Amino acid sequence: MIDADGYRPNVGIILSNTDGRVLWARRIGQQGWQFPQGGIKADEDPLQALYRELREEVGLQAHQVEVVGSTRGWLRYRLPKRFLRRDCKPMCIGQKQIWYLLRLQAPDQDVRLDLGDIPEFDGWRWVDYWQPLQEVVAFKRDVYRLALEELAPLLPGAPQRPPRSIRS
Repeated sequence: MIDADGYRPNVGIILSNTDGRVLWARRIGQQGWQFPQGGIKADEDPLQALYRELREEVGLQAHQVEVVGSTRGWLRYRLPKRFLRRDCKPMCIGQKQIWYLLRLQAPDQDVRLDLGDIPEFDGWRWVDYWQPLQEVVAFKRDVYRLALEELAPLLPGAPQRPPRSIRS
C-alpha cells in the first residue's frame, strides 16, 4: 500500500526494558541494526499493525508489552535512489511511520526472532536510549532522531537529549 505521495505507511517500534534501555536488532545476514518496523496493511490501523509486527519480528504478544505512547503524526524518510524500484507502480519513494514506545512486561527470553514466517533479524541487544542514532543507516537517522526526541519524555530516566557526541 503506497499513498498518493509515494510513501508506504509503516509502524516503528521502540521497545524499552525496565532500565530504560531499548531493543536494537540486527538485520538478518547483514551488519545493519535497526528498530523493528513494518508496513501497515490496507485492513489495519497503526495499532493493529504494531501488534502484528511485534509478533512477527520479535515474538511478543500484546499482553507482554505496555504501550507507553506514540508519535503525534507521521514521520517520513525517503529512500536513497539506489533502493527505488522504478518498475513498481505506484513507485515507493520512502516510508511514513507512526512510532510507538513500548515497555516490555515479560522476561527477556520471551523475545524471539524466529517466530515470523520470514525472520528479519538474527540478533538483538539492549542499548542506551540514544545509541541507535550512532548506528542506524544514514537515510533513517533523522526519523530516528525525531521519534526518539518526541518519545523520550515518556520514558522515566531517559535523557531528554542525545549526548553531545551524537548530536548533529
